[in-house]
Amino acid sequence: MDNDKHFKGTTTVGVVCTDGVVLATERRATMGNFIASKTAKKIYQVDDLVGMTTAGSVGDAQQLMRFISVESKLYKMRRQEPITIKGITTLLANILSGQRYYPLMVQLLVGGVDKKGPGIYSLDALGGNIEETKFVSTGSGSPMAYGLLEDRYHADMNTEEAVDLAIRALHTAMKRDSASGEGIDVVVITKDQYERLDSEEVKRKRDLLN
Repeated sequence: MDNDKHFKGTTTVGVVCTDGVVLATERRATMGNFIASKTAKKIYQVDDLVGMTTAGSVGDAQQLMRFISVESKLYKMRRQEPITIKGITTLLANILSGQRYYPLMVQLLVGGVDKKGPGIYSLDALGGNIEETKFVSTGSGSPMAYGLLEDRYHADMNTEEAVDLAIRALHTAMKRDSASGEGIDVVVITKDQYERLDSEEVKRKRDLLN
């Protein structure tokens, strides 16, 4: 099947902070040059304090999400403790690597807080798995997002500052990348909670950038 017939989603951002991580995406899904959805979901809750962002084929990403969500629950039932972020990404990397002849067309960010603290990992379609110590962006709008992230990130950034940075980076990408657009979803994960920010709050923050 032609890949252009797949729903595709683009531009995600992850930021590692002193007190947690911030994951953010825009909401546009495309089929070639056609805007197929303006409300596409691209951040999924994998475990209590772990989230995953997706860029690429929406169907492939949803398939992976269903698998890893079940595996996380089974691990917790057997071990009586949550699986680590590294453990989640290793499972995902093994699946992606095993599909290399019929690859799942996705770029993933997996981030959250576990017993080792805040962390984010990026995965490519062939199972490459990299720990990101500062920030990361995926998708066709990522070159524009990286410009803001490189310029504004600092090592002692907290989640409140990172939310503003992530929104600003996505806002910039959406101006120049036709496959990125519509609203912005933001998730903040600390040692205490997984929180999806209210859409009105995100809109207010974005409006200040115009």
